[in-house]
Amino acid sequence: MKLTTTVAILLSLGAVAYSLPIESKPWALIPDGAGRFHMINIDPANVPHGEDEFEPLFNPEQDVVFRLFTRRNPVHAHVLDWSNPASISNSNFAASNPTRFLIHGWIEGEDATLHWVIKDHYLRVGDFNVIAVDWGAGAQTINYIAARNRVGGVGMITSRLIDVIRSTTGQSRDLINVIGFSLGGHAAGNTGKGQGGQLNSVIALDPAGPLFSQGQADALSASDALYTEAIYTNAGLLAFDAPLCHANFYPNGGRSQPGCITSTCAHNRVNELFAESVSSSTHFVSMRCANYDEILSGRCTSSGPYANMGGEPSNRGRGVNGVYHLMTNSASPFARG
Repeated sequence: MKLTTTVAILLSLGAVAYSLPIESKPWALIPDGAGRFHMINIDPANVPHGEDEFEPLFNPEQDVVFRLFTRRNPVHAHVLDWSNPASISNSNFAASNPTRFLIHGWIEGEDATLHWVIKDHYLRVGDFNVIAVDWGAGAQTINYIAARNRVGGVGMITSRLIDVIRSTTGQSRDLINVIGFSLGGHAAGNTGKGQGGQLNSVIALDPAGPLFSQGQADALSASDALYTEAIYTNAGLLAFDAPLCHANFYPNGGRSQPGCITSTCAHNRVNELFAESVSSSTHFVSMRCANYDEILSGRCTSSGPYANMGGEPSNRGRGVNGVYHLMTNSASPFARG
């Protein structure tokens, strides 16, 4: 077994990859949302089929759990069932309040940081229907390829719940945003695809990079909502690198983050940045760069109006598009204004 240049790069950032002989499978150590590392096969053409690597069937219609939180029930959720409209009409869901879906990433589930931290910031600033999308039955597997291939199904069933919400309560798509972290970023995009790109906004937080490429049918794209935004904090390693959305923010260059030694820390930092952007009066003011090449080169030529990264409401309708650079602090509060 010999180390490659990739190994050296990943070692410096807290992730390790090995290139095995041609007849062997390529493997990589990739951290989950809680920072635990897992050795996974990253060759989509060579998926393990041994009995010891049996992968239980994941059925989005049965296995995805939707939990509604509002200011009336900020801790104890109401479970919404896409196949039972009464679960919506008998809950605290209010059609006049904005709805925010939160979709976690790989290995996570009900207790994902995204669900609890970001949810609390929304409820701190206003009356929202916050719906945590728990697809832990499909995400909590060391088979990353299987989890990656489930983002379409997660998006599909989330979109179906939106259909039921709209038919039951009359809520407008204009009040609905979907926010997803890592693999959840692509699931959020698929939710938007299911709605014909007519949701208000899709926000992808460090959308997953491994085994995704631009143009794939189930990958995040700019057309997934009327406004799409991506925030990259570990681009090129655990997250996608190139801009995928209408607006693409690269705090601190987008690859590593101040105060972080590992790629895991940088990847997870995006949840803290977005949560703060929702409720803080100090904005993440960002400079619009001329193009993506400037992000790669580490320089940014001001090429348009400044914009705020993240935030509530989203940047929809404000003419925010392109690639943006900003600097943050190394600890909370992160925003510099």
